[in-house]
Amino acid sequence: MTTAALTATYTTLLDWAKVQDPDGGIADIIEVLAKSNPVIGDANVLEGNLPTGHRSVQRTTQPSGSWRKLNLGVASEKSTSEQFDDTCGMLESYSQVDKDLAILNGNSAAFRASEDNAFIAGLNSAAATAIFYSNSMTDPEKMHGLAPRYGHLTAGGYDNQIINGGGSGSDNTSVWFITWGPKTCTLIYPKGSLAGLTSTDLGEVTNVDSSGLMHQVYRTHFQWKLGLALMDYRYVIRICNIDHSQLTADASGGADLLDKMTDAYYARPTGSYGDMGKTFIYCNPTVAKFLHKQAQNKGNVNLTIDNPAGTPIVSFLGAPIHVCDNITYAEATVA
Repeated sequence: MTTAALTATYTTLLDWAKVQDPDGGIADIIEVLAKSNPVIGDANVLEGNLPTGHRSVQRTTQPSGSWRKLNLGVASEKSTSEQFDDTCGMLESYSQVDKDLAILNGNSAAFRASEDNAFIAGLNSAAATAIFYSNSMTDPEKMHGLAPRYGHLTAGGYDNQIINGGGSGSDNTSVWFITWGPKTCTLIYPKGSLAGLTSTDLGEVTNVDSSGLMHQVYRTHFQWKLGLALMDYRYVIRICNIDHSQLTADASGGADLLDKMTDAYYARPTGSYGDMGKTFIYCNPTVAKFLHKQAQNKGNVNLTIDNPAGTPIVSFLGAPIHVCDNITYAEATVA
């Protein structure tokens, strides 16, 4: 199954951009983002219901009912719920090139586009890192990412969603199971704003350098208002404390990746067993390499390789495994 087929049931940034701007522009920028980082291309996107983000209501308990005897009554019950506010951060940057440098080769537009693409790639990487690691509790200007939410092995209702890979120290990494969707886990943008990275050509302006001297430059402004909302915590599972330096091809040392991923599969809600339709698995290149080796040594049938359109996609129990460079090798031990 292709990634396009998997995301056909919900709206991604690229879907949104093509509807808003069918002639290109923003759509072109977001297409670059989706191609250069899988987590950006996979994620559901939702307009928030607040000017600063999104407020969701999550059910915390539900009535269980009572067995009634004849001629006796039962107590009334009610469900309980809790409100959660997820805020968006503003990721911004300016690109500027010396006017005379831009026109040296006779095609200033192409030169500026090349420079702007470098900024797009950099902001894309920063956004992907934020999805996993940003902490608005310590950096209130940023979005709130996944790692701070799944940051303790004993975290109340999150217990079953955080699986210990057995590593220690500060050279750990994680594998993430994420089911994207408007009722599970989604990227958000503020109410009334634009989704995704936008660019504004500010044209030719006068720049003052550090010495107070002036020269003409072409300037572009980039802005991305982005947040993450977790509607149902059960649909994200983190396998943490994977010591990448201890991994072995036969799982004789370090984490047994396939064993832990099986645990993650069954940590999902019971009603979703067998349905991995919108679930993606994210890991860094080293984990992906050893996962492949361990599967070969075990003759594991849960790991499959498809080649839609000539592009190999490795999947685990139907969920594509996407390699994401933004998942670090230097995570502290999750306790």
